[in-house]
Amino acid sequence: MGEAHNHISEMTSANRKGVHIVFPGDNLAVRKALRSVLDGLKHLELPDEVLSVVEIVVAECLNNVVEHAYADGTQGFIEINARLRENALWFRIVDDGFAMPAETLPKGQPHDLDAMQDDLPEGGFGWFLIRQLTNDLQYVRHEDQNRLTFSISTVEHTSH
Repeated sequence: MGEAHNHISEMTSANRKGVHIVFPGDNLAVRKALRSVLDGLKHLELPDEVLSVVEIVVAECLNNVVEHAYADGTQGFIEINARLRENALWFRIVDDGFAMPAETLPKGQPHDLDAMQDDLPEGGFGWFLIRQLTNDLQYVRHEDQNRLTFSISTVEHTSH
């Protein structure tokens, strides 16, 4: 497993079509990185609904990395690439933390939101949200790295 050194700082680059960020895999850096992703996508003039979906999905993914891939306090990095292609934002999130169990994505289960808070099961709901809000979701473990890719439609959804 790789290790992030203190000299790794947040690096952001934005161009006409997306954003690229590398940052330490800890809670404070994740908050800053999420804000940087959203700020880096502003110039694309995406609908607020799309940016809300991006915020939910990226936050869930990054929190999972910090909570599980770097569970034992091991330091590492997280890299996010987001690119606009046709009617979708394509994301790739890479880290060098622990692999997903059985090197597969959790299925994710909806929770009964009427249940008492103490009765809600741990885990799974975040992956349910990620699966519901993204397309083309894939995970691979490659050369000691976790690589998660997905797309988010940039076309607003309308109610019928």
